[in-house]
Amino acid sequence: MTGPWRRETWRLAGVLAGSLFAGILVGQPVWGLLLGVGAYFGWHLWNVALLDAWLRGERSGRQMPDPGGIWGEVFLRIRALQKRNRKRKKKLTRMLERFRLSTNAIPDPTVVLDGANRIEWWNQAAAELLDLSHPHDVGQKITNLIRYPDFVAWLDGEHFDQPLEIPAPVDSRVTLSIRVVPYAKNQRLLVAQDVSRIRLVEQMRRDFIANVSHELRTPLTVIQGYLESLIDADDECSRRWRRELHNMEQQSARMATLVSDLLLLSRLETEGQATDHSPVDVPALLQMLLEDLQALSQGRHHISLEADRDLWLLGDREELRSAFSNLAYNAVHYTPEGGQIRLSWHADAEGAYFEVEDTGIGIDAPHIPRLTERFYRVDVGRSREIGGTGLGLAIVKHVLVRHRGELWISSEPGKGSRFTCAFPASRIVRQEEGREPVDGGGQPPPVTEP
Repeated sequence: MTGPWRRETWRLAGVLAGSLFAGILVGQPVWGLLLGVGAYFGWHLWNVALLDAWLRGERSGRQMPDPGGIWGEVFLRIRALQKRNRKRKKKLTRMLERFRLSTNAIPDPTVVLDGANRIEWWNQAAAELLDLSHPHDVGQKITNLIRYPDFVAWLDGEHFDQPLEIPAPVDSRVTLSIRVVPYAKNQRLLVAQDVSRIRLVEQMRRDFIANVSHELRTPLTVIQGYLESLIDADDECSRRWRRELHNMEQQSARMATLVSDLLLLSRLETEGQATDHSPVDVPALLQMLLEDLQALSQGRHHISLEADRDLWLLGDREELRSAFSNLAYNAVHYTPEGGQIRLSWHADAEGAYFEVEDTGIGIDAPHIPRLTERFYRVDVGRSREIGGTGLGLAIVKHVLVRHRGELWISSEPGKGSRFTCAFPASRIVRQEEGREPVDGGGQPPPVTEP
């Protein structure tokens, strides 16, 4: 038992003993005890009232009560707690102020959202670029203030693995890249980044490549025309320089292919999502691709096609042909003689898939993430030997982006590769639904397995 409680116990014993002795002197010991106990509890009630008034601040202008005894100890301990709490509060206030200053110094707009996408806090950059004002917008849904349909659908869909680009609400000329990071319990951190300068540089790069490629097309056409005329001419000069002329023709054709690929890639990047939603007869398209592959292979490979006859796709026929042919031609170029190349076109509940699988040389894992970059080559010497431009897989990627698809790549060196074009189920069209053919007419061709 601590000192204050020991003294309080002696005080209670003294009160009881004194009241009993006084009661005995007047011949009423019971009443004496009752009066003593009542006085003791009355003293406690008085101190409780003092404590209540002090805690409620009614005695804020006076010194802390000092009733002595156990209550004096209680007042002292409460006072010590108050001092510690005031110190913690000051420390927390300083920490919050430093946090506020540091977050306001962040150049990127930052907003804290709750689980229902209501705004809880934002920094100064968010106030300027997202047009938020305090305290009016606290507790508002972010979608009530940023009303772009793409942003609302993206936020409701909760697929935050990829950022979303939208115009800034205060200035449509400013492009913001939005990211949402879930944290804690039902909390979200929305971070926006001004990417206007980056997009401007990218647009300048695309315009430059498109303009240069367009300007190169005419002189290349003229050069190729003269080379063909010189090769076809049956005179001593042409016969003497025939080998050199053929090499010049091959290199000019290669350069023309590069220019054509650059123009196509520039168009794909500029136009964004595909707007042509015509049903494409993919099985017929693949049948023609199979014939081209057989001519390219010249019997050096075993090429097979497995296609769902009724499975068509909403999209742009020429773009799909370009993507599929790039993957298939690569399989022929990088598969040794005697190897197998399998093309397949099928669907499941998740979507439709075009696959090119080969038993070729394969690709080391570190190269796979970079295969769709412009001009990236795993083997520069071999790519130049076969006349590759390094743009094929970049074209494939952009075609799939325009059709809301994805490119999946799996490969093992020495065993082969598999490239899969995955399209969402929303683009699938079944031929038996009565849609008219748009690319050649007739029923889809039969499955061919050479």
